Amino acid sequence: MEGIKDAVRAVLDNTQKVIIGKERVTKLMLTAMLADGHVLLEDVPGTGKTRLARALAASMGLAFGRVQFTPDMLPSDITGLHVYNRQTNEFELKKGPVFTNILLADEINRATPRTQAGLLECMEEGQVTIDGETSALKPPFFVAATENPVETAGTFPLPEAQLDRFLMKVEMGLPGREEELRILDTYQTKDPLKELTAVMDRETLLALKEEAARVYVHPAVAGYMVDLVQATRNSERTVMGVSPRGTLALQRSAKAWACIHDRTYLIPDDVKAVAQAVLAHRLVLSYGQNRYEEAVKLIGEILDSVPAPTENFGN
Repeated sequence: MEGIKDAVRAVLDNTQKVIIGKERVTKLMLTAMLADGHVLLEDVPGTGKTRLARALAASMGLAFGRVQFTPDMLPSDITGLHVYNRQTNEFELKKGPVFTNILLADEINRATPRTQAGLLECMEEGQVTIDGETSALKPPFFVAATENPVETAGTFPLPEAQLDRFLMKVEMGLPGREEELRILDTYQTKDPLKELTAVMDRETLLALKEEAARVYVHPAVAGYMVDLVQATRNSERTVMGVSPRGTLALQRSAKAWACIHDRTYLIPDDVKAVAQAVLAHRLVLSYGQNRYEEAVKLIGEILDSVPAPTENFGN
């Protein structure tokens, strides 16, 4: 497909009008979308998680939905339910917020495990089952869930099985001094999000997803990905390493990363670029409470220790 680089650059530049200095985070979000996955955004409030999701939706002309998770929320508050219509004497489906393209699941860990699980079918199967009736979600369907890592009172941590459903876990990070000065300048007189227009349409995004799926993977690069995953399982610092689902997630993400950089084949640098975001949250460390920062560090050490292949990867 021609113009991949231009299409991706247009989305990144458009998003930068709202989110200052977070190009890598935006690239990872776009990568997850092309890889048909979902992202867990973790950081303190006020770092731009909601605005990033809104800016991506606006930049691609996609429908946007938002759910503020609370402890008293029910699964039907997310998926929808059938409501009796007295005039027609029939039950009608009142669709929930999942019937959208980009869904922001805000503070997902504030909801009970039962309600959290209400998203699993949507994320995994791209469909919703309500009262035995299954409805397909119109593609693309992308969940950006957020967590606040500091405030834990009244929260329900996501179990490992649900964390594994997220293709990536990404930290926004606080801005540097120069970036924060640019933020003040950008928002001095107006909100640029309100003026954001689409620079990519739904059809182009779906075509990019197909291009990403066709990226060629050389056997040597496939072996490199397997070696990385095996290293997480063999580490003395883990109780549970990355599952085969994680291996597939790494390949899909690396292929999408290659695609947005206008390559039709995978190289080891593509794998390295997404490895920590894809693999770290899937690890269960051997000591007490699982710490994400330690998991990220371990993946970094594995990337340094496992030799990357050197071949002509385009053949």
